[in-house]
Amino acid sequence: MKFTPSGGRTVPGPSDWFTGSVHIDAIRNPDEQSDVGCAHVRFTPGARTAWHTHPRGQTLYITDGIGFVAYRGGPVQEVRPGDVVYIEPDEEHWHGATPDRFMAHVAIQEADEDGEVVTWLDHVTDSEYRA
Repeated sequence: MKFTPSGGRTVPGPSDWFTGSVHIDAIRNPDEQSDVGCAHVRFTPGARTAWHTHPRGQTLYITDGIGFVAYRGGPVQEVRPGDVVYIEPDEEHWHGATPDRFMAHVAIQEADEDGEVVTWLDHVTDSEYRA
């Protein structure tokens, strides 16, 4: 068993990866023991990720608020606390808060053989967000 005491710090989501104000608490990063990475991510109203992919997929567990998730070419889906979303490997997608509500989720993804967990793409436009 490995115990990690609390003591990390919340970091702002980089503007290259997000639109709006996003706050990230790392839970674990892939290491020599496990390829799994995990973070608690909080989005202010209207905030969202850029389009991105994960080489081995991603699972989102919605913990608070109301949000949106969408894959490239698909509909925008509303998500609420307790919802679980699985994104297929290399599927282009985005997720974030609705315009008038906060949203938080735990994001779980696995690193590939090169240690990569995500590839960031273009920002989600306002029209894609409101679709």
